[in-house]
Amino acid sequence: MPTPRETILAALHARLSALPSTVLRGDVLPERVPAGGLLILRDGEPGEPEVTLSPLAYHYQHRAEIEAVVQGGDRDVAFDTLCASIGAALAADRTLGGLCDWVEAEAPRPVDLAVEGAASLKAAVIPVILHYATADPLA
Repeated sequence: MPTPRETILAALHARLSALPSTVLRGDVLPERVPAGGLLILRDGEPGEPEVTLSPLAYHYQHRAEIEAVVQGGDRDVAFDTLCASIGAALAADRTLGGLCDWVEAEAPRPVDLAVEGAASLKAAVIPVILHYATADPLA
């Protein structure tokens, strides 16, 4: 049986997979970026939990990351569209079907990356904060 952390990350991946871009989880950047853009979900860091007693609960603000990458002629518009679609997907269900207390994304910091012999990339890491509680830090 998967842990609550894995269940939440899988639900976030599923939510992102409904977007028109290619969505990977924990993979390396492929040689080619698909026309609709590319998203790579990184599991990130759960951080130090706040602990409450009676009943015992560990409250996390897990920081996952989405790497968003576009390539091609009109990178600025494509990147903006991709980021907006991520925001809309998260806003549609801030609890991922009741699996966590709240999901929120932080603003991206885009960079342009030159690629020798190909169109340059526009990319950013978009932090996504997953607020949830669990009864055991390893479960």
